Amino acid sequence: MFQVQMAMEVTQILLNAQAVDGAVRKQAEENLKQFQEQNLPSFLFSLAGELANDDKPAESRKLAGLILKNALDAKEQHRKIEFVQRWLSLDPTLKAQIKAFLLRTLSSPSLEARSTVSQVIAKVAGIELPHKQWPELIGSLLSNVHQLPAPTRQATLETLGYICEEVSPDVVDQDHVNKILTAVVQGMNSTEENNDVRLAAIRALYNALGFAQANFSNDMERDYIMRIVCEATLSPEVKIRRAAFECLVAISSTYYEKLAPYIQDIFNITAKAVREDEEPVALQAIEFWSSICDEEIDILEEYGGDFSGDSDIPCFYFIKQALSFLVPMLLETLLKQEEDQDQDEGAWNIAMAGGTCLGLVARTVGDDIVPLVMPFIEENITKPDWRQREAATYAFGSILEGPSPDKLVPLVNMALNFMLSALMKDPNNHVKDTTAWTLGRMFEFLHGSALDTPIITPANCQQIITVLLQSMKDVPNVAEKACGALYFLAQGYEDAGSASSPLTPFFQEIVHALLTATHREDAGESRLRTAAYEALNEVVRCSNDETAPMVVQLVPLIMMELHQTLENQKVSTDERQNELQGLLCGCLQVIIQKLGSSEPTKYHFMQYADQIMGLFLRVFASRSATAHEEAMLAIGALAYATGSDFAKYMPEFYKYLEMGLQNFEDYQVCAITVGVVGDVCRALEEKVLPYCDGIMTQLLKDLSSNQLHRSVKPPIFSCFGDIALAIGENFEKYLLYAMPMLQSAAELSAHTAGADDDMTEYTNSLRNGILEAYSGIFQGFKGSPKTQLLMPYAPHVLQFLDSLYMEKDMDDVVTKTAIGVLGDLADTLGSNAGPLIQQSVSSKDFLKECLSSDDHLIKESAEWAKLAISRAISF
Repeated sequence: MFQVQMAMEVTQILLNAQAVDGAVRKQAEENLKQFQEQNLPSFLFSLAGELANDDKPAESRKLAGLILKNALDAKEQHRKIEFVQRWLSLDPTLKAQIKAFLLRTLSSPSLEARSTVSQVIAKVAGIELPHKQWPELIGSLLSNVHQLPAPTRQATLETLGYICEEVSPDVVDQDHVNKILTAVVQGMNSTEENNDVRLAAIRALYNALGFAQANFSNDMERDYIMRIVCEATLSPEVKIRRAAFECLVAISSTYYEKLAPYIQDIFNITAKAVREDEEPVALQAIEFWSSICDEEIDILEEYGGDFSGDSDIPCFYFIKQALSFLVPMLLETLLKQEEDQDQDEGAWNIAMAGGTCLGLVARTVGDDIVPLVMPFIEENITKPDWRQREAATYAFGSILEGPSPDKLVPLVNMALNFMLSALMKDPNNHVKDTTAWTLGRMFEFLHGSALDTPIITPANCQQIITVLLQSMKDVPNVAEKACGALYFLAQGYEDAGSASSPLTPFFQEIVHALLTATHREDAGESRLRTAAYEALNEVVRCSNDETAPMVVQLVPLIMMELHQTLENQKVSTDERQNELQGLLCGCLQVIIQKLGSSEPTKYHFMQYADQIMGLFLRVFASRSATAHEEAMLAIGALAYATGSDFAKYMPEFYKYLEMGLQNFEDYQVCAITVGVVGDVCRALEEKVLPYCDGIMTQLLKDLSSNQLHRSVKPPIFSCFGDIALAIGENFEKYLLYAMPMLQSAAELSAHTAGADDDMTEYTNSLRNGILEAYSGIFQGFKGSPKTQLLMPYAPHVLQFLDSLYMEKDMDDVVTKTAIGVLGDLADTLGSNAGPLIQQSVSSKDFLKECLSSDDHLIKESAEWAKLAISRAISF
């Protein structure tokens, strides 16, 4: 009875669910939840009926559509799979009725209902088309596109666009693709009188580009599509022009190699838009050229600088050819700044887009850009109008990455004094902000041990530091950029080794200025506080033995600050305290790593270890994931520094370790905790044994959970290896659980035909984790009377190595680990492994290939494996 009543009253409940009165709203949400749990088919049917009924109120229809959409899809992978199965198992007659309701709604007079239903249809299509269901969908949508009134045509095109976004190209057959593209391109045509239809068509084309491979390979079809898109960039309607340029941007990356015949026309269209059109359109026009730069940078990087003859490299050098027209157009945009862009973190405007593109052009063509930009800089850098000074400075900063040091160093040497003086004396904050940014870029790209001619010398070092420290007292956005410049200044001395760093005499002053900046009342603006800590960490990380005593003095200061935030938290819960805790833990981590890396400084630092650990444990009581991550990382560093002495912290730390391993929501915390388990194993070795049951239980739970983000699984496998290395033959009792897990993951990861780049990258990290586990387990059992326990698993490990070798898609890291595992297996199992290795399909070839590798790490690993194998076979 309850359900019938619910179905009748669904309109009222949907309206109540949006009521102002909290109690009414809560009751309605409860009712909806009950209805869904008690009778899902009837619930979905009622919602679809509500959405399709033009007599119902707009609010209830919209919410009905939204709930329907959320019942078909979810962000979390495991819930998504569950929803797909749930929909597929519904009664076919009921589904047909729901789908009929949905298609009918496309002709509704209500724009909101049409727009909502397009998304719902696409979600259903996303489930059914891959399962070869609803084959008539595309046909019935296409029949809408031709003769019906404009609103229905618009909703139908929108639906086709969403479907293309939802499903992968292989589930729609080419005949349908052709028809979709025909319908879409017709809707885009300038003969289409209705602008809403035209806009929906262009957006649909944007989503359908991935389906159009065959069509873009056909000259006639491609010419036609390109012509229609280019025509749409001239529409009187600004939204249509912007969407058309968005399409061009997408085409530039998807079909770069097909652009040559059109590039001249596109240049003319984009140049006109950049100079004359409204900002949203001009931004997309600049984005087109940024996208071409990205393509060409990738191609040139992939083929390296040393290819012989340009014929075999698929680069069309569009940027090089357009250079003398493109650069002047971009330089003009730099003069279109907005008054308050430096204060607004999310600001994006035509001047910023132009400068970004100019930077990409410099990376694409290198030295050739310099003579085209220098006259603009020289002409504007001293002008009375701030816009000209700022544009000239921005232009200079933008071209510092790409051209060769030979070309840039003389220019930077000439400009450096001018920039330092501008940073102090220019009356305009914009100019100072960009000047500090440009100094940072000089130090990032043209300062460091790799350069023959240093731009920073004993003669100018003091002045540079004086100016940067003075700038840290400036307005927050300028101070933040000065911290950034100091960061790169310090980084340039990273490889100085024990040689005296020019920063040494100023170390105390620098640290003091940075800490002072973190205490400013306005340090929350423009990321200033974060930037100051980042710079401080870098100064500490790149410091040398001479300044170590001063780094030790920093420890109690930072501890005091962390203590203060923990005390403040008792009084108030403030987001800022959490952020600050994260920054302070991060700072302590860097200090611990620095001081722990050499015996004399480690000795001085140890007096603080107990107190520091106490503070870190208190951070876990706060509710902030970021602070937890940073505290966890810092504890990992502390474990590494203290070695087996870390055992005394384990009784108290263990519960937080376990909490971190159970933290599925903030999966980064979980991943970092897994890493820290590895650090603790390396520090404690067999002393970690008492905690292993709990840790292994939790790791095995994590692996079998479908709620944990997949990126945490590879580190868990490598963690098995860390544990086995630490506890040796005591790992025996976990073999029964760990090995089958490793085997099934290995089988999954061995074959990856047809995966996309993301998937391939993930698969390789998974393989590496599995191999690191095997490696740790073999090494852990080496020399133990229990090595025989591993024999049953050896054939499977070798089979895994064979299949990896056959697949031929390992990256270098996996190759090195894999050949290492072959060696570990031979080394630990000795003569027992000999016959197995001789029978394995590819061990010989794999070893031979690795021995002649260019990568010295792979080669080293292979030489070790060769030795171990020859010992195993010769017994």
